Amino acid sequence: MEIALRYHLLFFMFVLLGITAADAQKRDTTTKSTPDTTHHLKEVQIMDSRIRKEIIPVQTLSGQELKNLSAHSVADAIRYFSGAQVKDYGGIGGLKTVNIRSLGTQHVGVFYDGIELGNAQNGMVDLGRFSLDNMESISLYNGQKSAIFQPAKDFASAGSIYMVSRVPKFAGDTVDHYKITLKGGSFGTINPSVLWEHRLTDSIATSFSSEYLYTKGNYPFTYTKANGYDTTQRRTNDDVRYLRLEAGVHGRIDNGDWNTKIYFYDSDRGYPGASVRDVPGQFPHQDRQWDENLFIQSNFRKTFSPFYSLQVSGKYAYDYLHYLSDPRLDVSTIYVNNHYKQQETYLSAANLFNLNPWWSVNLSTDFIWNKLDADLVNFVYPTRYTGLSALATSLDFGKLKLQASLLATYVHETTRIANSAADDKQQYTPSLIFAYKPWANQDFNLRAFYKRIFRMPTLNDLYYTFIGNIDLKPEYTTQYDAGFTYGHNYEHQALRRIELQVDGYYNQVKNKIIAVPTSNQFRWTMINLGYVEIKGIDATVQSTWQISNSILLNSRLSYTYQKAQDFTDLTSPYYGGQIPYAPWNSGSVIISPSYKNWSLNYSYIYTGERYQSIANIPENYEKPFYTHDISLSRNFKKCRFTAEVNNLFNQQYEVVPYYPMPGINYKIIMNITI
Repeated sequence: MEIALRYHLLFFMFVLLGITAADAQKRDTTTKSTPDTTHHLKEVQIMDSRIRKEIIPVQTLSGQELKNLSAHSVADAIRYFSGAQVKDYGGIGGLKTVNIRSLGTQHVGVFYDGIELGNAQNGMVDLGRFSLDNMESISLYNGQKSAIFQPAKDFASAGSIYMVSRVPKFAGDTVDHYKITLKGGSFGTINPSVLWEHRLTDSIATSFSSEYLYTKGNYPFTYTKANGYDTTQRRTNDDVRYLRLEAGVHGRIDNGDWNTKIYFYDSDRGYPGASVRDVPGQFPHQDRQWDENLFIQSNFRKTFSPFYSLQVSGKYAYDYLHYLSDPRLDVSTIYVNNHYKQQETYLSAANLFNLNPWWSVNLSTDFIWNKLDADLVNFVYPTRYTGLSALATSLDFGKLKLQASLLATYVHETTRIANSAADDKQQYTPSLIFAYKPWANQDFNLRAFYKRIFRMPTLNDLYYTFIGNIDLKPEYTTQYDAGFTYGHNYEHQALRRIELQVDGYYNQVKNKIIAVPTSNQFRWTMINLGYVEIKGIDATVQSTWQISNSILLNSRLSYTYQKAQDFTDLTSPYYGGQIPYAPWNSGSVIISPSYKNWSLNYSYIYTGERYQSIANIPENYEKPFYTHDISLSRNFKKCRFTAEVNNLFNQQYEVVPYYPMPGINYKIIMNITI
């Protein structure tokens, strides 16, 4: 009954968008009947893939550079950013989360078209469910965005990922755009998608995007058994089926814009589980998960005068998760058949005041309501109310730019069971940002920032039956960063432009939330016991080469050195050990030559040695791994054909121990644009 109700609600909202669009088109037709004549000027599109000279370190993949990558989800693309580690539990069907500068997944804010994707239950967003087919750009920020005109929630993370979907653009008298994409490849993968954009008026356009994916995910993998010989097995229970639907209305008004988006995602996937080395094939790993995610969000922005601008945002989200683990199918597991339902309401207002040409002030206020229902034994059914207020200022003295902000956070929680809610929490966290350009005629910029921020314990941390601890404190991070950007154009040379971005950083994580066993090994509890220090360097180099009149080559190289040490227990023999899964060295290379209608893209990703525990001993050692991907594309008038080979040399590797990743695999892609 509930599922049917949700589908009817979804259908109603899509119909409502269609009615709104039709009504706007009708008004536009009436307007065109007047004697006035409108002359349409052809649009000029400017493509720029340069490193953005922002005060806060930022990395961006957008436009053609994003399309050329052998990446099909946001998680795949983020692997090319320096300082980012993607945890991948088993390739195609596994959960995919990101960790920026080893601060922890829960410290990363993930924003879609300017509004954060929330998950109060466990604080993690599965980036594997966001496709690149409808994505215009992906950006990774350390600290926060440089612009102060933003909601208070944008100030509330130690690092942020911003995903921006495609906005319809029309030239001349064009009214409709259609894009059909067909993908097929190894392991029974079928992945079609459709995009339709329609211009209703000169200032209003709609978009509709849909995507379906099915894959068996039964890739082979090779490993060495305990007795020393190699054996080959095939991944099981790694199938995935999902449907993604998005619809939006985009409008322009005088000195502003607005948009509304509806997003729906439905998936059924197997979780393949860990690979058992000594008895391959004995445990089939039949765990399954069903997800339904639905949200509707709107954003309005307008400059009312040179002195004042307003941005208002709102969102409602509903997330349903069903997880099943049955020991009758897999004796290595215990019986779990849990259903979780999350609801979130979000409202925000940001007010920008330009006091004079060099001084701006922003005041933002947000409200978030979260509710979690679960069919766990003795569950307390928590509801969280969060209020955020941010006061930010920006000073621009030409060569010198300064920004500062103060975020106030207030959290109140209630539960159905008396005296089971955590205490109210009120926190104030500052940030300070500095940028300096020493020479007016040189593209060289210095920058630095300090930020203190925290993440609330998740609802699982606080209230999960037999495990949660309502006395948990927030987990604090303190960030220090200093770096520079440099760019230079060359004339009459094959090398046309080179850009360099380098940042050194020092981070501290205090009151780190960890799970520890109690007197019963089957019952753990969450406590504040951790302290971690992270020191590192991120570097990115981009270059553009004009080899001849017909050959253009773009390249990008990213590198990270990181020392992330656990200083929790002074008496531990492993005091100061590198934290789990954090490599000392990692990097990526992208080389993209193009010749007339042909384009080639080669990418290389390297992850260095690391340990699966703070006990940095040989038993926990994880060797380095690297992958090579290559793709070749040919453009026709309205078609684009691409052939990909991923993991070209069939390296057998694991991001997380005992979760083998796919070896060599293939994909054929056809894009038709009308």
